[in-house]
Amino acid sequence: MAGLRLGPLLRHVDWESGSRATVWVETTRPCTAEVRCADGASGAARTFSVCEHHYALVVVTGLTPGSTTAYEVLLDGRGVWPPERSPHPPSTITTPAVPHTPGAGPVRIAFGSCRWAAAHAEERDPVGPDALVTLAAGLAADPGAVRPDVLLLLGDQVYADETSPPTRRRLAARRDLREAPGAQVADYEEYTLLYDESWGDPDVRWLLSTVPSCMIFDDHDVIDDWNTSASWLADMRSTPWWHERIVSGLMSYWVYQHLGNLSPDALDADPVYATVRGVPDATETLRAHAAAADADPTRTRWSYGRVFGRVRLLMVDTRAARVLEEAERSMLDADEARWLRDEVLADPGSIDHLLIGTSLPWLLPPLIHDAETWNAALCRGERGGRWARFGEKLRRACDLEHWAAFPASFGRLSALLRDSGRGPEAPATVCVLSGDVHHAYIAEPHWPQRAPGGTPDARILQLTCSPVHNSVPASMRTAFRFGWSRPGRWLGRALTRHGRSGPSPMHWHRTGGPWFGNQLMTLSLDGRNSVLTLVQAKDHDGGTRLVTAFERTLSSER
Repeated sequence: MAGLRLGPLLRHVDWESGSRATVWVETTRPCTAEVRCADGASGAARTFSVCEHHYALVVVTGLTPGSTTAYEVLLDGRGVWPPERSPHPPSTITTPAVPHTPGAGPVRIAFGSCRWAAAHAEERDPVGPDALVTLAAGLAADPGAVRPDVLLLLGDQVYADETSPPTRRRLAARRDLREAPGAQVADYEEYTLLYDESWGDPDVRWLLSTVPSCMIFDDHDVIDDWNTSASWLADMRSTPWWHERIVSGLMSYWVYQHLGNLSPDALDADPVYATVRGVPDATETLRAHAAAADADPTRTRWSYGRVFGRVRLLMVDTRAARVLEEAERSMLDADEARWLRDEVLADPGSIDHLLIGTSLPWLLPPLIHDAETWNAALCRGERGGRWARFGEKLRRACDLEHWAAFPASFGRLSALLRDSGRGPEAPATVCVLSGDVHHAYIAEPHWPQRAPGGTPDARILQLTCSPVHNSVPASMRTAFRFGWSRPGRWLGRALTRHGRSGPSPMHWHRTGGPWFGNQLMTLSLDGRNSVLTLVQAKDHDGGTRLVTAFERTLSSER
């Protein structure tokens, strides 16, 4: 008899038809998974198998646009969700009215990144309350509370290289942790333990069953500083354990995160998904796909787009799509960059807001940006071989691998965002949504009035929100603050002069933050109006709650 091992996760809700959604489950054995909704909508799918684990992505059809309906999950006809005597409200699917017109209500998009799984109930949480758990508990306690329309998880959903004590005990039961990779995960089976821990929390499990989610990986989903440089990658490939780690990381990402990012139409057109569903055991099929994606990143696109009425979201892979050779170093390969440009500039006038989800911030504190640009110049040999070797050591030691560390890519992205925000049909806002750096801030660029191509009409912003549940050392807090200061900017300019890097195409300043703590941002987008809210998880009267730390109107056109 099949049981529900993990899930359900409500992933994709179709904003074009308002009548379809996808629900992901992991089961204990092969079976037929079925979703039945209170309004009569339904869907069913046979599970597929990977490494003796069993999964299904159910496409639910027949939903009523502009409605909210409860649903249940059945395996081989037996109800397994909601659990008996559940303390949580029913899991629901909410669909948008179609078409989503001005006055239909705001689109609410919550986002954040970097989440260690919450500590077990009997353990003290060393990094404070989990913002995702706190959000879930608050929504469950108040069924009338306003929920996000979608939750964006911008990287580091799991930490393959920093496992918790309970997970380390489970790893030790499988193998000798004195041998590499030690207490880090080694294979697909061990990745499943991370998702069990991260998504198995009862509050988070309920939240993900009722709020749609979009995900993209960052480095810790595989390993810290994944794809920092060509020499880093060569060193990793020389170790005996790396191949299994990267293949298992990409396999598990495809199953647990990427698959649910796709629309029903994209699923129908995906040859890998068709093959996986068509064989009794898809392990070798998926291993081959992951190995090919690692060997030649141009063969797989992890980036994707979503549309929420007149809001366009582009989730961009800034890890696997990199070009690492120093002479051609780029955050995105040519095909990926072309895809992004086409999507950003498509259908001018059709959207009110453009969102770029990239795990790594585009705009950093100016000192850190300049240090990464300087380091990139050293590594490509601007100051000779000795400085290049020093630059590579520094790059790895200090995590200098954000957009600024790929100067040509930074310039192209900056120009693309400027172009997207120009003209009478430009969106009201163009926002880059990021995480990674374990604090939150708002940065706003300004182009010179006589800059080539002109200045944008849209408001362009970097919105960084991290962590959902993690920490940052006090020394790094000081460094981040100093990075925005006048002395910090002066030091940054001195570094760029040494590296012969040249000036940035525009300047930017911080208009909010920095904020430290476990937190989430939410954009409320209504027509051409935009409001940003930052909430932080705080201990309160023996429990936790979300406290509003910041709220600001980003655009207002009544």
